[in-house]
Order: sequence, then structure tokens, then C-alpha cells
Amino acid sequence: MFHPELIEIGQRAKQAARQLAFASTESKNDALTLMSEALLKNEGEILKANSLDVQAAEEKGLKKSLVNRLRLTSASIAQISQSLKEVVALRDPVGEGEVWTRPNGLRIQQTRVPLGVVAMIYEARPNVTVDAAALCLKSGNVVILRGGSEALESNKVLARVIAEAAEESGLPSGCIQLITETNREWVQQLMRLNDYVDVIIPRGGAGLIQTVVQNATVPVIETGTGMCHAFVDRDADYKKAIPIVINAKTQNPGVCNALETMLIDDAVAENFLPLIGEELRKNQVEIKGCSRTCEILPYAVPAIEEDWVAEHLDLILSVKVVSGLDGALDHIYKYSTKHSETIITENYTRAQRFLREIDAAAVYVNASTRFTDGGRFGFGAEIGISTQKLHARGPMGLRELTTIKYIVYGDGQIVK
Repeated sequence: MFHPELIEIGQRAKQAARQLAFASTESKNDALTLMSEALLKNEGEILKANSLDVQAAEEKGLKKSLVNRLRLTSASIAQISQSLKEVVALRDPVGEGEVWTRPNGLRIQQTRVPLGVVAMIYEARPNVTVDAAALCLKSGNVVILRGGSEALESNKVLARVIAEAAEESGLPSGCIQLITETNREWVQQLMRLNDYVDVIIPRGGAGLIQTVVQNATVPVIETGTGMCHAFVDRDADYKKAIPIVINAKTQNPGVCNALETMLIDDAVAENFLPLIGEELRKNQVEIKGCSRTCEILPYAVPAIEEDWVAEHLDLILSVKVVSGLDGALDHIYKYSTKHSETIITENYTRAQRFLREIDAAAVYVNASTRFTDGGRFGFGAEIGISTQKLHARGPMGLRELTTIKYIVYGDGQIVK
């Protein structure tokens, strides 16, 4: 049996979806603008609620990187508010498509339509509450939000503020709803709420994502764990390689597109490892290395098998010396989560082979994996990064939150 309050949430969402699907681009943009302004107007209340979450997280002893993901500041609220304005500027995908005419005179139109009701299950990142709501709303979808318990107080205020602004603008009540019940049974029920939810998008660590994938009866778009690799080829330019590795690992270590494993061509390990090792140490990065790495860098900690599959989400980097490009490809093939992989090389042939043979949502040459992001790809805010192949892959923006239907105009045609 489903909890009656959850059924009510689903019913409100389904009813709102019928209206929101036909909302004009102008009305959706008006709502997003009011939502953006409301966040700034309510900054004090948001920060007060967030301080309660941060204090509770610190008292629980959560890792510093996780606490940092949870913490909001005046600057971050301004950034979240600005991201809504950026979504306003994006093209509305609803209604896009193409038209063609068959020899029998039938005119067929393929057009983009909203998915319907999207349920977001995510961990302690309050900005996701706003990003998900904004993208769903602009693409004509209703959203049911279920964030991590660590961010509950922040999410309550954020969801209320933006939902009230959306309703004030004239959009239907229920288009943005937050589940505040922290009982895990509610999540289990939400994943089976097929009568009211059209798709679930989990966003967080491997444990959360696999729980949803394995237990949901509602269709799931799987966003990926970020086991990202960088391969430093024998023809790498060190002036590029060192900044790329440092940026990919340290710019924001607690996110899915951060670097987790560095692979180094054995032909340059003796020369390159001491250089990158010192830079990593300056940035307080702990190195977990293979036996060859530990021979060259005495301060490296010996790696164990789990380190090659670990999404550290911290200032920890697994390092392995491999036998050229083949060794790198073999390692990535075995351990990759198909998120983002990069090669650092000046060799065109090896770069092209890496691009061709790596199976991942994003593959780079001479660039940081931190670019795998909706905003940096020009999509605006993202709802997640999909590592599956259906129905979307890579950073998911507005277009990925729609599906298609066919509209067929006839004039009495029948099948013969």
C-alpha cells in the first residue's frame, strides 16, 4: 500500500502536468524570472535553514568535501538565481520538430513534448533542488523532488520559495513539490508510483543510483558515477598535462566529473611522475599508487584493488603506470563508469584512437574532465549527466527532458 500523502503528491503532480504541458514559453519564462528574484529576496531565510543543515552534518562527522557540497553562501545563492535567468534565455524545446508528406498525402509531424511527471531523487546538494525544478518547468514537466536528509531544512525553504513564485506567476499548483518525509520507505514507494510518475532521475553516488536502478518500476534515466580517468601519453606536453590533472582533481573534488585515476605511459613515468607528484602534494592530494608509482614516489600510498573503482570525491588520486596507450585502454575498459575520460598527448594518431575506442559519455583530448557539465556545454543548468545510452547520454539539458510524438494529418486515407 502506498502512503496516502504520497498518493496526494502524485495526484497533484499528474493534474498539474496536464496544464503545464501546454503552458506558453512566455509564461514559463515569467515563472523562472519570479523564482530567480524570490531566491534573492529570501536569502536570509535560506541561509538560516542551510546553517542548520551544515551544523548537523559537521556534528555527524561527514567528510569535509560533502559538507562543502551542502553549504550555501550569499555568492552561491546569487549564482543559483543567475542560473534560472540563464534557463530563461535558453530555447524552449517543446513543440520543436519536423514535418514531411508521404506519397499518399499524409502529412506527418514529429514534435517534442514533455515527459510529464519527473521524480528527482538526489543527495545533499541544495542547488539541485532549484536546477531540477527550473529545467523541468522550462521543458513543461512537473517535478517531484526528494533530496538527501542532510539538506532537508535547506530544501524545504528553497522548494517553498520557488514553488510559491511559480504559482504566483500563474502556473498550476503542484508543478514543483518536495517530499519532506525522510523515511526510506517513501523512496521505495516513489520508485513504484507508476500511476503518477513518468520517469525517475537519480543523482548522487553509486549506492543511490544502483538502489534506484535495481528497485524502480518507474522508468529510470541513470545518471552516472564519475570514475573519470586521465591518460598522460608519452607525447604529452607537460605544460598542458600538469595544469589539466591539477584542475581535474582539485578544482572541485566532490563532483562526478572530477578526476579519480591518472594513468601514465611507462615511457615517461620516470620524468613525469616526480613533476606531477610535487604539484599534487602542494594541493594536499593524497596519491594512491601502483607498485611502479610507489617506487618513483616514496610518499605515495600503495593502491589496492578498490582504489581503481573508487569515486573518491575527495583530494585523493589513484595513479597507475601503464604500458602505453594499449595499457590505458585496457584499464579504462575494465574500470570506467562511462562518464568522462581524457588523453593528454600531442600525437594525433593516438588521440584519435583514444577518441574512437573509449566508450564514455564525454571523451577529451588535452582538456580537463571538469568540462562535462551542462552549463559548460552551453545547455544552461543540467539535471544530471547520463551514462546510459537510452534515452539520453551526457549532460542532460532541456531537450533531454522531452520525448516525441507524431501528429498525422490526413484527408480520408486508409490502409490498402
